[in-house]
Amino acid sequence: EVQLVESGGARVQAGESLRLSCAGSGFAFEDHGIGWFRQAPGADREPVACFSGREDRTYYTDSATGRFTISSNDAEKTVYLQIHSLEPEDSAVYYCAVGDFCSWGPVAYDYWGQGTQVTVAS
Repeated sequence: EVQLVESGGARVQAGESLRLSCAGSGFAFEDHGIGWFRQAPGADREPVACFSGREDRTYYTDSATGRFTISSNDAEKTVYLQIHSLEPEDSAVYYCAVGDFCSWGPVAYDYWGQGTQVTVAS
């Protein structure tokens, strides 16, 4: 059974940093893409970054480039999303998802975690 569990969300002040975790089980990291998405109230779910196990490389959306860092620890079966210099606009529920490959389209992912809330106060 594939499972994804996010953690690390918190309420923080603007300018601070957070590291979100996505612990996975039931699949091989090296054969899949693990993506991070976020969804603010009333907004569509938007992609942030993706780690491709097949290619052993990372991808970032244009808006995420610079302040977001995705990394993986194969031994711990965990993918991290480090967010620097948080802004109130970063407030959202952050989700990780696993699919056959990295894609910015949510429909490409087969399994999703329950999400972790990030709230950034100004």
